[in-house]
Amino acid sequence: MLVLTVLFVLVGSAIGGRNGAVYAFIFAALMNFVTYWFSDRIVLRMYGAQEVTQSEAPELYQIVGELTNKASLPMPKVYIIQNDTPNAFATGRNPEHAAVAVTTGHRCYPCWSHQHACDHGPLGCDFRSGSIKR
Repeated sequence: MLVLTVLFVLVGSAIGGRNGAVYAFIFAALMNFVTYWFSDRIVLRMYGAQEVTQSEAPELYQIVGELTNKASLPMPKVYIIQNDTPNAFATGRNPEHAAVAVTTGHRCYPCWSHQHACDHGPLGCDFRSGSIKR
């Protein structure tokens, strides 16, 4: 984000001088703020994800619960995306504001109930890799 901010300020300065640099910095700061605080909501809305309750998707909640317990993480919000392509991802700025989204195609995947044990699901990959900070 720092590199993008510097790039915005340099382009703003080249186009509008000192005032252009100031406006570009304000725009970049606003963009960074929105991206940090609302990126999870933005990506979930982009995919049309719908939050589900434990009674609506008990198997999914069980799998996410097992993964969060193994990783010593709090239970994230769980979302389903209406899409036939098998996919799942975790998003959020930290574990306390995390969300897990799974496509409906993933539930039709032949080894749905066992796949989470193979690849540790999106929680293990995203939280441990550092793409979601603790």
